[in-house]
Amino acid sequence: MGLIKEFREFISRGNVLDMAVGIIVGGAFTSIVTALVDNIITPIIGMISGGVDFSSLSVTVGSANLQYGAFIQAVINFLLVAFVLFMVLKAVNTAAAKAQALVKKEEEEKAEAPAEPSDEVKLLTEIRDALMKK
Repeated sequence: MGLIKEFREFISRGNVLDMAVGIIVGGAFTSIVTALVDNIITPIIGMISGGVDFSSLSVTVGSANLQYGAFIQAVINFLLVAFVLFMVLKAVNTAAAKAQALVKKEEEEKAEAPAEPSDEVKLLTEIRDALMKK
């Protein structure tokens, strides 16, 4: 019975649930980046490079067919995905930094601006001013 209780506590911890959400969102994000690379970036590079496709390159050694072109193509795809992911994360981090700076600036402006006196203070000021005139 203790093992089940420990497992339940382990699963219900926040960090495990956060990790699970991160993995799911990461999987969805991976499909977006892969689609971007496969459907937009790779065709553009193909146009620039004259449609070079390494995946068909191979060499036969004895009875083994070594498809080194598929490996080269996989490395190129990896580098493209990594670069696109880097650029997306760089843009997100830049936007987050700008948003954080904007929030900080607004907080500083709020702190610098003198607070408007309360209604009670205004009333007391009016009473004081009226008494001083008499």
